[in-house]
Amino acid sequence: MLQKLTIDSIWNNMDRRKFIAKTSASTAYVGLGGLSLNSCLGESKKRLTIVHTNDVHSHIDPFPKNHSRFPNLGGLARRATLVDAIRKENPNTLLFDAGDIFQGTPYFNFYGGELEFKLMSMLKYDAATIGNHDFDNGIDGLFAQLPHASFELLSANYDFSNTIMDGYVKPYKTYFANGLKIGVYGIGIELKGLVTKKLYRETQYLDPYEITTEVEKQLKEEENCDLIICLSHLGYHYKDIEKPDDLKLAAKTKYTDLIIGGHTHTFLDKPTITKNSNGSNILVNQVGCYGINLGRVDFYFDSAKNKEAKGTTILV
Repeated sequence: MLQKLTIDSIWNNMDRRKFIAKTSASTAYVGLGGLSLNSCLGESKKRLTIVHTNDVHSHIDPFPKNHSRFPNLGGLARRATLVDAIRKENPNTLLFDAGDIFQGTPYFNFYGGELEFKLMSMLKYDAATIGNHDFDNGIDGLFAQLPHASFELLSANYDFSNTIMDGYVKPYKTYFANGLKIGVYGIGIELKGLVTKKLYRETQYLDPYEITTEVEKQLKEEENCDLIICLSHLGYHYKDIEKPDDLKLAAKTKYTDLIIGGHTHTFLDKPTITKNSNGSNILVNQVGCYGINLGRVDFYFDSAKNKEAKGTTILV
């Protein structure tokens, strides 16, 4: 039955004509290249759209209408409709996920992640990073689902050298769109204390700050990327403990333009604008959990490839 699933068959479960995409009123506008927003938007030279999810946790269907927190929200078919509309608006669109794809509904218990990866492949995700719950069937269980994923799994600070996953996860990947080169890398949370050792086995956790510094430098200086994105499953911010998080990571970066986060299920109406180690703006975004929201960030480049961005959160 799984082999017969198509996006069209999924969409038939909803009335497309009556579907309304609700977008939050809050939008973050930020200059990343020293220009005023109007100067870059006015030229309209190049636009790149980044769409993203995090912590979907195997939620394929919408929440029921009587749900106490998320009545009639979410659902993969609706997300597919939104992504399709965004791609038609701007063909230069990339789709990413920040981890915890697995665990949370019976779909995972019955299919072990097969359905999640197949559907993400149908939506043509470009890449995802690995969350702690993606190890819930063990590293062997994660490996078994890789044939169903047509997108890249990215993690720069998980060393899989002595595991079955060796060679199947890349630290980063570069993409080309609209004459621009985009570098994307993944960063994961420390598994010790969150995941039983027998599940992740010999996977080695490397310092996310050190690895980020190395990878973003490589993407900028060796790969000559015009835009650099981090897919992070560290968590948005921990106030009372010295634990790596996205805001702390942002402050240590030099070349990264956008951190797409996960793990803490933080609902942001718009990306957070903060400063990197050079005092320049960097965006940090996270859109909650369970596929309730879809994140969108549009980057605008002038003829000299100076860039600016605007970001928003779309309610599904």
